Amino acid sequence: MSQLPSKAEILQWISDNPTLTSKRDIAKAFGIKGAARIDLKRVLRELEAEGHLEKRKKTYRDPERLPPVTVLQINALTPDGELLARPLEWHGEGVEPVVMVLPRAADPALGEGDRILAKLQEVRGETHHYEARLVRRIGANPRKVLGIFRKNEEGGRIVPIDKGEGREWLVSRDATGGAQDGELVEAEQAGPAGRMGLPRARVLDRLGDPSAPKAVSLIAIHQHGIPDEFPDEVIAEADAMKPAGLKARTDLRDLALITIDPSDARDHDDAVLAHADDDPENPGGHVIWVAIADVAHYVRPGSALDTEAKKRGNSSYFPDRVVPMLPDRLSADLCSLHEGVPRPCIAVRMQIDANGEKLGHRFVRGLMRSAASLTYDQVQAAMDGAPDDKAGPLLEDVIRPLYAAHAALAEARHRRQPLDLDLPERKVELSDEGRVTSVRFAERFEAHRLIEECMVLANVAAAEELNARKSPLLFRVHEEPPPEKLDTLREVAEAAGLVLAKGQVLRTAHLNALLKSARDTDHSEIINMSTLRAMTQAYYAPQNFGHFGLSLRAYAHFTSPIRRYADLIVHRALITAHGWGEDGLSPVEIERLDTTAQHISDTERRSMVAERDTNDRYLAAFLSERLGEEFTGKISGIARFGVFVKLDETGADGLVPMRALGAEYFHFDRERGTLMGADTGRIIALGQRVTVRLAEAAPVSGGLAFDLIDIEGAKVPKGSATSRGKPPRRKIGTARRKAAKLKRKAARKRG
Repeated sequence: MSQLPSKAEILQWISDNPTLTSKRDIAKAFGIKGAARIDLKRVLRELEAEGHLEKRKKTYRDPERLPPVTVLQINALTPDGELLARPLEWHGEGVEPVVMVLPRAADPALGEGDRILAKLQEVRGETHHYEARLVRRIGANPRKVLGIFRKNEEGGRIVPIDKGEGREWLVSRDATGGAQDGELVEAEQAGPAGRMGLPRARVLDRLGDPSAPKAVSLIAIHQHGIPDEFPDEVIAEADAMKPAGLKARTDLRDLALITIDPSDARDHDDAVLAHADDDPENPGGHVIWVAIADVAHYVRPGSALDTEAKKRGNSSYFPDRVVPMLPDRLSADLCSLHEGVPRPCIAVRMQIDANGEKLGHRFVRGLMRSAASLTYDQVQAAMDGAPDDKAGPLLEDVIRPLYAAHAALAEARHRRQPLDLDLPERKVELSDEGRVTSVRFAERFEAHRLIEECMVLANVAAAEELNARKSPLLFRVHEEPPPEKLDTLREVAEAAGLVLAKGQVLRTAHLNALLKSARDTDHSEIINMSTLRAMTQAYYAPQNFGHFGLSLRAYAHFTSPIRRYADLIVHRALITAHGWGEDGLSPVEIERLDTTAQHISDTERRSMVAERDTNDRYLAAFLSERLGEEFTGKISGIARFGVFVKLDETGADGLVPMRALGAEYFHFDRERGTLMGADTGRIIALGQRVTVRLAEAAPVSGGLAFDLIDIEGAKVPKGSATSRGKPPRRKIGTARRKAAKLKRKAARKRG
């Protein structure tokens, strides 16, 4: 195009292409060359003088900073042997930053022109501006294997631990990575098949003893069949994706949306904003915006990306790694709402009154730009009077309005009475070598509850919107607990001297009353655990059966499409319902919603079991060095074969087998959920405080075994060995009378 574009055409280009707004990009777009560039520069200055371009710059120009994960192109090695690269998505107007790539021993060799996805760390005081660590080479997706290394004269072999992988892998001498015979290793394919048709491999990482902590999560991933390698076509699709522009979207880049996540968050898929409602008919009300990454823009129905995402169902999180639902090009880059970077989103504007009740909502498909990526700690510290340099400037205009809106939502929550369980999350912390360094309670701030309530409100809005439009979708369903589980909970409550009344339609308010009565008592943890065990497991379904735990009539998952396939389905349903594009819910998907719901409910449970098994193994490995030590805890379960104890220090669960309870015979009373000593009449019940000695710790299975030392401060007497046979009837009767007496005494206390 030789003719100089009009000012309107230039502004429209900037609007539609927020990532290509430098003078060079504009000149290239309109075919402007040579001396005509001087005329273009004059027009741009005029636009700036008139105020148009200045406004556009504030709206569309990115900060002079790269996102934490980005695509680089390798330039060349410097004379000093340093590997330099340039960012392919630099949006700043200043000098393009210099990136130094820091290769690790296991990284593949990189050459000039290679494109890589890398994690960046900004540096100061150096000749380069960023240091990068390779995530992977774009377009390269070698097969990986986890197995036991068997050394031989030629190098060695890898025997895969995955039962579905029948063939061994050959490793040459120069590709063993120093692996020793019998070590667990992670390797990748290094070339075509060698002799006997076996694939060749090179060792990427030595994990050591197969029972060592560093191997725990990888073994769980393989044992539970969680897919952890993306097929080549999936990687190719992801690598071909480009950042979305403003076309057919609502421009939300003026909104000061921020992300608030844990400090170790691997992605940022939700952003929030709140302000006072200026509607005179809503005095004291608030407007809340929740913007969610528009994953549906990139993951289209029927694509290779979609097939793999559906297969995985969700991301799986472990203490040392994550198995993502989407490739890192999407999950850590294009679909992550990085600070200062334009990102496509689906957002909902919600209006609430002064009491936190939602008055209305409106969904849009937009383009946003996060004003800041903050952590829960930063936000809470700012509200507590200690803002840092990043949160401080946002305190009055962004953070305080969010807390004001949250205060109103908290009032509505109190009236609604969702289930109020108090189950602190324990966090396993690992060293660089994969060993457990500590197990602690994860800190929980008001900032956590703020985000939770905003997400719940957005999920409710999504369900209501699609219901009103009679659109198919997947609901998040949580049914009422079955009567038999409630009876068990009632017995646990009675044993603790508490009450869960019968003969009424159960509501969460009744369970909350029980939880409240147990609060600040020795029975608090066991009542919370028993209430959780009484609940049915939530699942996905195309039919709406309500959400008992949240006390909501309709609920859908909308806020995490990066890590849950159900949310992607809801996003597509919203796209179709609003006519936003061709990437909505397809007729084939609608026909298969029942099957999809069952599948992703199953994959969710699979991940939960794998994550739990991994934590158990880490805890067992952590405690294996403390055999013989004494610990305090509470009885968390009783069975015919022994007593389960949850330790106070780590939250680890272990078994006191029947043989470790003493020499006397213990009678198991299934109805009351107790053990009764035949000689002493001692009653062992849920919730009792105990001291135990660690007798066994098996990292491979995650099992712990204890010896019982005392119950409620009283030493456990050792009965005679002759009592190990059939329990004398009079002793059982005495124990039962004692239990009945304790029950009557507890009833008088309540009265």
